Amino acid sequence: MARVTGIGGVFVRSPDPAALAAWYAEHLGLPTQRFGGATFHWADSGPGSCTWAPFPQDTRYFGPGGQQMMVNFRVDDLDGMVTQLRAAGVEVEDPVADDGFGRFAWCADPDGNRVELWEPSPGL
Repeated sequence: MARVTGIGGVFVRSPDPAALAAWYAEHLGLPTQRFGGATFHWADSGPGSCTWAPFPQDTRYFGPGGQQMMVNFRVDDLDGMVTQLRAAGVEVEDPVADDGFGRFAWCADPDGNRVELWEPSPGL
């Protein structure tokens, strides 16, 4: 059975992503990077990381509607997870995306929140 192995990221909408990132850096000490967010590397459980990143208010990355946040879950077997979800009647968007960071798929939870599923490339 495919399963979630951790949180890959938390993404938030903002009317001013750069200002929001600066606030988190100043007040909470987030080590923001050039891309505008922060990546936290896992120290105790092998390779992996969790990313926090602000996105523009009008981003389409979170899907339709006014969803303010989206969680990215790391999974151990994206194809298996997609098969499981579809077998359970959960609609999974097509196509599955593949880039240098790994493979991604998206579905919605029962409240309509878009959820991102990520099978990382080896070593991430």
